[in-house]
Amino acid sequence: MSLTIIRCLLSVACGLAAGAGVRAQSGGIRLEATPEYLRPDPFGGIVPADSGAGGFSNALKLEGARGGHVSLHIVVKMSRPGPYALTLRSYPDQKELQVELFREWFHRTESDKQYCPDALIPVPQPYHSNMPEPDNRIEKQTAQAFWVDFWIPPDAGPKTFRTEAILQAAGETSTLSIQVTALPAVIPNADVLLMDHNSYGSSWLADDYPSLSRKLGDAFFRSDEFFRLIHSYHRIFYEHRGIFHQLGYGHAGKVGPEFAPAIEGSGRMRRVANWDLYDRHYGPLLDGSAFAGTRRGARPIPFVYLPVNPEWPASFVNWGEPGYETEFVNVVSEMERHFREKGWTGTRFELFFNHKKRYMGFPWDGDEVRFPADNRYFLEYGRLMKKAVPAASPVRFVFRADVSWDMEQQFHNLAGVVNMWIASRDILSWLPRAPAMLRDRGDVIWYYAGPPAVTQPASTITQFALEGWMRGVGGFVHWLTVSAGSDPWFHFDGGGTALVYSGDRFGIPGPIPSVRLKIQRNAVEELTLLASFAGRKPVEELKTEASRRYNHTTPAEWWNTRPAFAAEPTYEWSGAALDEASKSALSHLEHIDPDAWARVRQYVMRLAAEGKGAK
Repeated sequence: MSLTIIRCLLSVACGLAAGAGVRAQSGGIRLEATPEYLRPDPFGGIVPADSGAGGFSNALKLEGARGGHVSLHIVVKMSRPGPYALTLRSYPDQKELQVELFREWFHRTESDKQYCPDALIPVPQPYHSNMPEPDNRIEKQTAQAFWVDFWIPPDAGPKTFRTEAILQAAGETSTLSIQVTALPAVIPNADVLLMDHNSYGSSWLADDYPSLSRKLGDAFFRSDEFFRLIHSYHRIFYEHRGIFHQLGYGHAGKVGPEFAPAIEGSGRMRRVANWDLYDRHYGPLLDGSAFAGTRRGARPIPFVYLPVNPEWPASFVNWGEPGYETEFVNVVSEMERHFREKGWTGTRFELFFNHKKRYMGFPWDGDEVRFPADNRYFLEYGRLMKKAVPAASPVRFVFRADVSWDMEQQFHNLAGVVNMWIASRDILSWLPRAPAMLRDRGDVIWYYAGPPAVTQPASTITQFALEGWMRGVGGFVHWLTVSAGSDPWFHFDGGGTALVYSGDRFGIPGPIPSVRLKIQRNAVEELTLLASFAGRKPVEELKTEASRRYNHTTPAEWWNTRPAFAAEPTYEWSGAALDEASKSALSHLEHIDPDAWARVRQYVMRLAAEGKGAK
């Protein structure tokens, strides 16, 4: 949805200048809307981080590509407390426009003592409640926001759909007319890059779902409900054009029982004893059945962590001894055979080391290597993997390394061993030839950072997908996305490690999405569509226009100059020097204005209106 459209509607339909908000009239009710990038507050305005870009409207004309979403906020405004009912009309035919409605939870952020919406609670229609919302407990609340998703099926014909939202309260009715035009273009099924959402272990699930964990007690971590809960996290990210990773071992190598097969014996007798928990956990993810009934269809997860680490399946106490090699090769060989017999060949299984020497688990860094001497462990594990996995195996194993300090040398020194790279954003910024070099030899290259807090402009989260595309990488990792804090509902830390929330307090046995996750999904859909137009426009032209519209830069400005100290040994680098070397390119991404993605979207929709795009 273009903010230019909103401004026109504001000036014509509402008689207001851009940037102004429409307040509920005394004694009345009002139903209004804002673009997805402008988050409403509970008092009838726009949250400060998004202010200055536009305002409210009481009539909307939206457009979107088929196979994608168009979203907005609708806002119930009431000058006096009381009950209300909200209805959003939908189409019964599944090939027509589909509508989903979510109530927005207003979080009180500890940093600035302000309210900001983020968690999205799915609600039935008609939705009946009261102002103020009883459970959100906001004194003098006069506005309640709702997130609306319009899904345009890929097989819907290019046409205009008309619907309306209806608010009823205090004997009055307010109507919001909405027009959604499905454009000829269809968004491709395969995303232009993968948006990965990382997590660690599973113990947090008991804390986030106390109703379920109390009910099941000690049986929780082996119950069907527990595994369905894990699968629901994979589903929610999959349905939002992303993937989910869950690392199953700690820094000292201890593996959670549901993340690895049970093993027994030692030396030549080391073997897998039981696959039960592992198969209950991973079977539906690796055959795709966990995603049955989703709009994207049932597909195996594309990537998954292996439980393999220096302490599993062989103890690091025996490192360098023949027994370590024997135990490692025996168990990994059994895993390859089990995966092959199950037909789990659509997923890449990642050998990945997450430990650092300073955590005192092992005497070398597996994660973000700084000292080149540690690379010898990677070479040795590469040799062990080649011994354990038949060269012609249809099971796809990859050796993953999350790299920063020494990445430039590791790209060369570990070529042919490591073939999946998760790169530091700042150091990658001065290696513009690296992504193409890695792709050309068949390696996977992603980069990583963390989710923006809700106190930043809503459009901030769109930068990661765009930056990945601009740089030619295949994916992006949010390093932690399920940790919303001890009390995100009334004492929120900002959400810098969360893009979903537990639905437990609302009686939902699974995660619920966030405003930021929805905005990210829409941006990935639209960026995927933009990249598909490379068949009719040079990709550099598409990147140039997207860059100009997003933050008034050129594609070259998304890269930094390689600093002189990069030629020195990495153990002589300083953090301050790193920050300074990456400042130029990243400074363009520090403060994303609320209109940033709206301008890119307007360009994408203009191209989408011209043709069918690619499937």
